[in-house]
Amino acid sequence: MTERWALAPAEDGGAEVAPLGPDGLLAGPVRREPDLAGAVRGRAEVARWVWRSTAEVYPMLLAAGVRVERCYDIEDAETLLLGHEGRYGEPRSAAAALARLRGGPVPSDPPQRAAEPGSQSPLFEPQAVHVPLTDLAEVYAEQQRRHDRTAHPDRMRLLTAAESAGMLVAAEMNRSGLPWSADVHRALLHEMLGERYAGGGEPRRLAELADEVSAAFGRRVRPDLPADVIKAFAQAGIKVRSTRRWEIESVDHPAVKPLIEYKKLYRIWVAHGWSWLQDWVRDGRFRPEFLAGGTVTGRWVTNGGGGLQIPKVIRRAVVADPGWRLVVADADQMEPRVLAAISRDPGLMEVAGRESDLYQSVSDRAFSGDRAQAKLAVLGAVYGQTSGDGLKNLAALRRRFPKAVAYVDDAARAGEEGRLVRTWLGRTCPPAAGAAADADEEAGIPIPDADEPAEGSGSQDWGRGYGYASTNARARGRFARNFVVQGSAADWTLLLLAALRQSCAGLAAELVFFQHDEVIVHCPQEEADAVVTAIRDAAELAGRLTFGQTPVRFPFTTAVVECYADAK
Repeated sequence: MTERWALAPAEDGGAEVAPLGPDGLLAGPVRREPDLAGAVRGRAEVARWVWRSTAEVYPMLLAAGVRVERCYDIEDAETLLLGHEGRYGEPRSAAAALARLRGGPVPSDPPQRAAEPGSQSPLFEPQAVHVPLTDLAEVYAEQQRRHDRTAHPDRMRLLTAAESAGMLVAAEMNRSGLPWSADVHRALLHEMLGERYAGGGEPRRLAELADEVSAAFGRRVRPDLPADVIKAFAQAGIKVRSTRRWEIESVDHPAVKPLIEYKKLYRIWVAHGWSWLQDWVRDGRFRPEFLAGGTVTGRWVTNGGGGLQIPKVIRRAVVADPGWRLVVADADQMEPRVLAAISRDPGLMEVAGRESDLYQSVSDRAFSGDRAQAKLAVLGAVYGQTSGDGLKNLAALRRRFPKAVAYVDDAARAGEEGRLVRTWLGRTCPPAAGAAADADEEAGIPIPDADEPAEGSGSQDWGRGYGYASTNARARGRFARNFVVQGSAADWTLLLLAALRQSCAGLAAELVFFQHDEVIVHCPQEEADAVVTAIRDAAELAGRLTFGQTPVRFPFTTAVVECYADAK
């Protein structure tokens, strides 16, 4: 089997292809093929395709019915290698990489577009600079040499391979879509919001709640305008800094109850109401544009549609096709298990080697059986809650699991000093000067006026709307502490997805959803047991590939259901 071939699509629908040698350079003549899909379909012997961008090539191949087993995404690898070299944020395109290699002026990256409902077009606009196949191979060969110069070349190669596999998964999920019943969704909206009024105004239930809020304050108040609500409370002699639920729910005032209800329903109406349904659901499928590695820690995002923030109540509209099932799998206590694996703490690895409740096991060892305290301590170590009770909990954790706590402490210290920290496989945090709110979702440090996340937003959105100031050393330390754990978890999940995709290749089953620690597979009812087994086996394989031989286990809680909401 030929190991690697390079491929570059042409504007007329054809392609340039050529074999690559062990050094990454061309090992044969460039061949011009009239049909992109035919060029790939006719070369079943190719083990891995090397191309500029999966987002550019793979949707076209999928549309033609061509599935690729493995690929190498040059522009994604460039992002990871630049980050490892402390050059996060420099242009990542193949054209930019070629210019750097040859010492020429480096072009800026093309602008990222906003996703359009129902769109299956590439992530970047067509004005991306075309790089001939011979030049593309030159960039690829240099990237192979750059891998050798990283701190752990084998791990870095595994990371770029895993990230490229994640790009394939994302493209396939974008094409498959998440099964969605528009009829159920409409019924839910009518049940919660009431009738729609002509002209696009607020539905009946929101209008009623707005009237209740105004009646409670004794004057007209717009509950959708925080400044108006804060002013109304002030006129009532009550000082609040925001309209976040955690702040106003303890206030003794008759406007509080209808206001909280209004805010909850208003988010549903705006984020997943009738307009959203019309824009994003087509032919029984919701197709957000999944972006693998969309954040600095490697966690995924969606480019439009709010695909990773589906409220619990709206999940009732996620319904399997007749005769099919949704296999919904949640990784159990992923962060502390990852911490055990990367820190090599003997005690924590022993605890994480069980499939039983990890927090309960930690509590039995260090917190006199108080599971809640144990969970706070472990998450505090990861997220940097190291003051007050958090400091006391951390001290108890340190006595029992010293290497685990030292690992995140060392990362925090490096962050405070402006040094770079890396995940287990080598994904690197941004330098201090460029790491501000873009390092975003992962810091877990609240900004007081940030809006609260939607109900049931999921663990992947911990800290969404949160950030930190890169000039604040302690805040950057907390970010670095979190980065090494969350980023290493993202490394593991990439290999999980790659293994699961391979296991499902011979089945009708399709991966349709992924968010940080949860995956959904849509499959015929008779394949459900095989999919459950495949998820378990993929988790074990991903653990060995990512972290080597450790006793740490990565169990999943799995449910086979017809409706997503029934899995919780």
